[in-house]
Amino acid sequence: MTDVRPPGVRSGGAQDEPHGRPLNRISGGLHGRGVNMQCPSAARMFDYCLGGTANFAVDRQAVDRLLPEVPEIQVYARATRAFLGRVIRFLCDRGIDQFLDLGSGMPTVGNVHEIVRRRRADARVAYVDVEPEVVSHSKELLRGTEGVTVTHADMREPETVLAAQGVAGLLDFSRPVAVLAVSVLPYVPDADDPVGIMRRYRDNCSPGSYLAVSHGTPLTMSVDQVRSSEYVYQSTHTPLAMRGSERIRTLLPGYELVDPGLVPLPEWRPEPDVNAAQDSTYSANGLAAVGYLPNEMLDVRNG
Repeated sequence: MTDVRPPGVRSGGAQDEPHGRPLNRISGGLHGRGVNMQCPSAARMFDYCLGGTANFAVDRQAVDRLLPEVPEIQVYARATRAFLGRVIRFLCDRGIDQFLDLGSGMPTVGNVHEIVRRRRADARVAYVDVEPEVVSHSKELLRGTEGVTVTHADMREPETVLAAQGVAGLLDFSRPVAVLAVSVLPYVPDADDPVGIMRRYRDNCSPGSYLAVSHGTPLTMSVDQVRSSEYVYQSTHTPLAMRGSERIRTLLPGYELVDPGLVPLPEWRPEPDVNAAQDSTYSANGLAAVGYLPNEMLDVRNG
């Protein structure tokens, strides 16, 4: 599995100053924008697990408290990011040139638009995130980049997301679109009806579209480790909910799963890589799948 962390942090765990750059480089402009830097953020914690620099002390402290008991969180972050790269290349090779990235998170190593445009220079990418600092930081980094937008919206509100200018004004839903729900649905509780949410996105996509999903699940983690993980994320604005494989499969309603189906993260269309032995398949504690929207779904919706 590809190690997507910067070289300076590949040998160990999350470090306080990876590759010599200050980790709080985003903090200066956010104090005046009402961002609560005393509350950890799932997006910034994920960035820290990847060795990124878009995080605050409170995020590093939350991860560092959890790491000794649940070192799998870093494995999951790396496996998730590697899956994202593989699935984007897969979709590009199948002619997809429009991407809706739900819960895009902090810009970090291997952003969607960067990977896409190595395959399709004219592709369009609409990022959506609910956390204001994610949106603010992303817009700063993407200023002047054509065909890429960042929208501040809650992915749990599909109608709002799809009507937003950054989405409706960029993507053409009369043609196939790839919806990316990579490591975002664990932060949508059952009470918010994640299956219904994904069904509403599906109903706005044309046949030939795709949905990519990755989700945490306790493949090797003990009950105590799961509880510890969920406890730490309770302190964020997006508490964590791990799910089993049967429940994860329901998050792709009406889609035909492409081979190899719903599998552990590193097993989804693995690519030869010198770091392939770094993380075992199950220690990533996550499942992934990609669904294809067939023509038959159009008949179901119109019936």
